[in-house]
Amino acid sequence: MVLWVWVVVSSVLLISLLTKVSSRTLFPCVMVEWRLVVVLWCLVRYLLLQEWCLLVRIPSAVSGVCSPYYNIDLKQMHVAGKSLKLNPKVFNGKHGTVLDSGTTYAYFPKEAFNAIKDAVIKEIPSLKRIHGPDPNYDDICFSGAGRDVAEVHNYFPEIAMEFGNHQKLILSPENYLFRHTKVRGAYCLGIFPDRDSTTLLGGIVVRNTLVTYDRENDKLGFLKTNCSDLWRRLASPSDSPAPTSPVTQNKSSHISPSPSPASNESPTVDLPGVFRIGVITFKVSISVNNASMKPNFSEIADFIAHELEIQSSQVRLLSITTNGNEYRLKWGIYPPQSSEYISNNTALNIMSLLKENKLRLPGQFGSYKLLEWKAEQKRKQSWWEKHLLGVVGGVMTSLLVTSVMVKLALEWRRRQQEEATYEPVSATVKEQELQPLSSSETSNA
Repeated sequence: MVLWVWVVVSSVLLISLLTKVSSRTLFPCVMVEWRLVVVLWCLVRYLLLQEWCLLVRIPSAVSGVCSPYYNIDLKQMHVAGKSLKLNPKVFNGKHGTVLDSGTTYAYFPKEAFNAIKDAVIKEIPSLKRIHGPDPNYDDICFSGAGRDVAEVHNYFPEIAMEFGNHQKLILSPENYLFRHTKVRGAYCLGIFPDRDSTTLLGGIVVRNTLVTYDRENDKLGFLKTNCSDLWRRLASPSDSPAPTSPVTQNKSSHISPSPSPASNESPTVDLPGVFRIGVITFKVSISVNNASMKPNFSEIADFIAHELEIQSSQVRLLSITTNGNEYRLKWGIYPPQSSEYISNNTALNIMSLLKENKLRLPGQFGSYKLLEWKAEQKRKQSWWEKHLLGVVGGVMTSLLVTSVMVKLALEWRRRQQEEATYEPVSATVKEQELQPLSSSETSNA
């Protein structure tokens, strides 16, 4: 009885103490009820098993409100170097400003979203506003920026996020745009309004950005980098294939997703990979209405090339199997003739369409179904593999030339010897002294 009284009294004292400590102590973001449960459970565990609990601190709160997410103290937004007229409190809505790499796009409170959208539109008067790829969503898209992603920064402005310590994270166009899947050279804003007034920064914001999670000091760090080059420097041929980088989605969901809680495990850095793609293969099933009507495979290849925004010569039909009205086709997407592998942007776009099953064929080809797809990485060839044919050819040529030269030399020598054996009739013959006969030769004679 005395033992349990001591447990209760100790628990009350500990709870009173924990409710008064600062947000950076042992329990920074746990409500009082949970503190009571955790403390009592830990005390009983110690009394019965003589074992203490291992308590992990949850990430700190924003504006004094407890949050289980990776929160950032966002204060201001700048578009093309111009500060937006926003109250910093607008970013401290329901969950504050949350970094959630599990979310694809970025979501801002409506006031901030409208300010960012209007500022971006003001900076691109030469581009034309068009409808989004999906008529069910009111995406904000623009055409006229060209197909080369590397040149998009010449049209769209930079956006900067300013934090409480006055440091800024610059967002290039790739950090807030996604490619239009129906119109070539068109791009859409990857920024949407959040109905819960939460500022949610998804994976699009940290493209080509190395993110550091300092859980011990409750800090997040950002370093702009080229993730493809970084992966190539870190990965070795014996390593497993690089994890696939988050691909651009073709359709945006305007229902604001809930941010993923911060994990108690040490976060891992997900470096984009799967570069130097040599071929992308996929199998489709086409069912025609009339068994006597054979699909026009050349026309299908041209349509696939148009949908994937590649050259028709890159699309090859690898195999055909038939079963009644059903045709099973295996297609391969190969690099252009001038390249050894498919460019990263093109590969990501193709894999995005296949992953989301967005590649559609017109009804004239029959009913269409994607069965499977696979991207195969092109292995880096060694010097010998690249030049083997040249080396073999050079060796064979050298052997052939050498054998011809040896044969010519032998023939020349033979002729010289033949000419030396015959003397002309008029040639002077050197007299030679006769040698005396031996005794044996004399007796024989």
